[in-house]
Amino acid sequence: MVTDLVLAIAHHLLAFALAGVIAAELVLIRPGLGGRALAILTRIDAAYGALAMLLIIIGASRVYFGLKGWEFYVYNPTFWAKMAAFALVGLLSIVPTIRILRWRAANAESYVIPDADVLRVRSFLKMEAVVFALIPVFAAAMARGY
Repeated sequence: MVTDLVLAIAHHLLAFALAGVIAAELVLIRPGLGGRALAILTRIDAAYGALAMLLIIIGASRVYFGLKGWEFYVYNPTFWAKMAAFALVGLLSIVPTIRILRWRAANAESYVIPDADVLRVRSFLKMEAVVFALIPVFAAAMARGY
């Protein structure tokens, strides 16, 4: 029972942290991006990847070691909707991550990312945020037996 509680707490904290990272990226990726903000953004995007991997590990641990048992999850369509939303967020994050890495590799102190590139990446981040918002909706529905 303690294991289930610890896994649930870790899972929720990681999910909130991931939401915070998406929000931080949206704040940093704006016209005029360059220099120090780009260096910070690179570290934040790396944290995004690490948090996502930890969230997957803890989530899988909840499925296998949690009190509800794996059958609750495997046969629950709401669980699969939640997983699909998480996978879509992950797919949407690929473009921003690749662009951030390219920007960082090409960056000189005075280099400013073209606004068109920034706006394209922001559009992906906005889609990520919208789809990410569906995850707690599915989680709440799943917890209530839907």
